[in-house]
Amino acid sequence: MPDPMPQTEYWNGEVGERWARLQDALDAAFTPLTTALIRAAALRPGERVLDVGCGCGETTLIAAEAVAPGGFVTGLDLSRPMLARARARAPRAAPVAWVAADAQTHALAPVHDAVISRFGVMFFEDSRAAFANLRRSLKTGGRLAFLCWQSLAANPWVVVPREAALRVVPPPEPPVPGAPGPFRFGEAGLLAGLLAQAGFTAVNEAAVTCGISLGRDVAQAARFALSVGPVAALVRELDEAQRARALEAVTAALPQETPVVLGAACWLVTAINPG
Repeated sequence: MPDPMPQTEYWNGEVGERWARLQDALDAAFTPLTTALIRAAALRPGERVLDVGCGCGETTLIAAEAVAPGGFVTGLDLSRPMLARARARAPRAAPVAWVAADAQTHALAPVHDAVISRFGVMFFEDSRAAFANLRRSLKTGGRLAFLCWQSLAANPWVVVPREAALRVVPPPEPPVPGAPGPFRFGEAGLLAGLLAQAGFTAVNEAAVTCGISLGRDVAQAARFALSVGPVAALVRELDEAQRARALEAVTAALPQETPVVLGAACWLVTAINPG
């Protein structure tokens, strides 16, 4: 079983560049989940917010609108390609700053009213240290709100194309237990103890399920499915002919409808810094 690639290297290589190119499609697919996150964060005008794993900046910019006037949002991410995309799309007058840093080690001043994250917390190399660092970045009474995926089995938007691709491509190496990855916190209740150890209180873990659109038609949806997450990892090293067979298998397996919608399941987690 190979050692996992360091996250800084992973998100600053081909994966980060690909996710930057897919920004529009990813943000469109995750729209209902983003809405749930921003609602749970309960952001108010004048607040200071830290967006962890901000990627290409969608949640940062939405948060900036929510805290105007007088508020400010810092978008923090390891990925320089994704932060470059965030900077390029941000309005000139937006009250935001973009920081390329690791949330588990970066020195964060305790000035934030809220910390938010849309699918960023699963990739910490030391989750306990990272959550403790994020708690220290919050004012007393400050709020944490983040989304992470439930188990792979609970997410048909990944399972359906993955199973189709596995009919024609080699199976992956088994994941390293506890290693960074999208479904790391899939088990219910796993985060409650971890956040308590990091010093948070009032931890709440709510299930959020919805359909997400993979594309306006099956051809677009199949290309999207082969470009993100565990399915992309399956085909990354394939030659052109093998990728074509995988694309054909995924296209046949997806719902033949417009738009192509499959189920997604997340945990929406909130907590408080007691000071």
